[in-house]
Amino acid sequence: MAVRSGELTALADAFEHVRSFATPADNGLSTFFRANRHLGARDRSFIAEGVFAYLRRMRSLETLAETRDPHRLALAVLVRENGRSLRDLAPALSASDDIWLRAFKSRMHNPLPPAVAHDLPEWLWDRLGEAYDDETRSALAHAWLSPAPMDLRVNTTKMARDAAIAGLASEGFDAAATPYSPLGIRVQGRPSIDAWIADGRVEVQDEGSQLVGFVVAPRRNDMVVDFCAGAGGKTLLLGALMRSQGRLYAFDVSEARLAKLTPRLARSGLSNVHPQALANERDTKVKRLAGKIDRVLVDAPCTGFGTLRRNPDLKWRQPESAVAELSARQLAILTAASTLVKPGGRLVYATCSVLPDENERVVERFLAENAAFAMGDASAELARAGIPLDTGVTLKLLPHVHHCDGFFAAVLARG
Repeated sequence: MAVRSGELTALADAFEHVRSFATPADNGLSTFFRANRHLGARDRSFIAEGVFAYLRRMRSLETLAETRDPHRLALAVLVRENGRSLRDLAPALSASDDIWLRAFKSRMHNPLPPAVAHDLPEWLWDRLGEAYDDETRSALAHAWLSPAPMDLRVNTTKMARDAAIAGLASEGFDAAATPYSPLGIRVQGRPSIDAWIADGRVEVQDEGSQLVGFVVAPRRNDMVVDFCAGAGGKTLLLGALMRSQGRLYAFDVSEARLAKLTPRLARSGLSNVHPQALANERDTKVKRLAGKIDRVLVDAPCTGFGTLRRNPDLKWRQPESAVAELSARQLAILTAASTLVKPGGRLVYATCSVLPDENERVVERFLAENAAFAMGDASAELARAGIPLDTGVTLKLLPHVHHCDGFFAAVLARG
């Protein structure tokens, strides 16, 4: 299908808008679409696909293009990433564009330095080399260059997974059970499932995120705290695992993030969830519950590098200095949350990062400073839930191995 000059111009304008990295890419793209309401659904789909392809492959594209001009980069994305031919682009090409594009195509397969070829900042490529062997590093980086599938979690308070899969299939969706999570459904493509979300039958949630909830393993009548609840994806999962019984607190220091939980909670049908905003991790609400909680989940703020298939802008937005800053914050949050756990209770520390400085190192420092806690066994918890996945005492998920986002979770048991 031929590309119109207006489409090419809009795509270039979107590149220019999003690559300022003033906000997350999805927010930036939403702002761009609001400012360009004349764009139809087809145009928005075309632009969104192009923008995220650019963000995934920005470093190699700009190196081979030998320019940062958004117009030329839009052409480069359409040819290299989207497989468009010169014939498709001909209606939108000037004579100089045609000459440039032919030269770009001749360079497309030129060898590139490893970090450039894998489209990572040099510092992140080096950090991965410190954490993983060369084969794993390359495989992980390569996995990040493809978009993630759409994973759903069925709301078992409303229907069973098999019934949800059958219902989705009857509406023409290509849906199948996820390999590990007993609540997960993987849907191919980017279909509109708004009706399913609106009535609470499903939530969009990566399978890796679901598995973290099974590591927490809340029981029906437990007192549970999701300490960094955000918009509440894991909160709703925990509430469902508790079968809407017990008491589940959703804490967060951001009222704006917690506000996003409100409509989701209403759709879920859960009655055991209690959102509460905190002034900080030492809030009086935390102190009042000290030593009373059976299960505490700390889904800590992190670089988010495990989610680069979905959020490719993170690798360009996060500086190397963020890793040390976040690890210090993670330890402080984990330490504060640990005061909630009663003897015999469980603290689960989780991130969607793949860097040891945010994962194993934080846990090691915490255990060194908190003798009342000992390392538990995440794989044993998954086995008790009938989940056939053993990554060792900690949950360590990698996109190229487990085909979900990268996640880490450690069980810290209080004696």
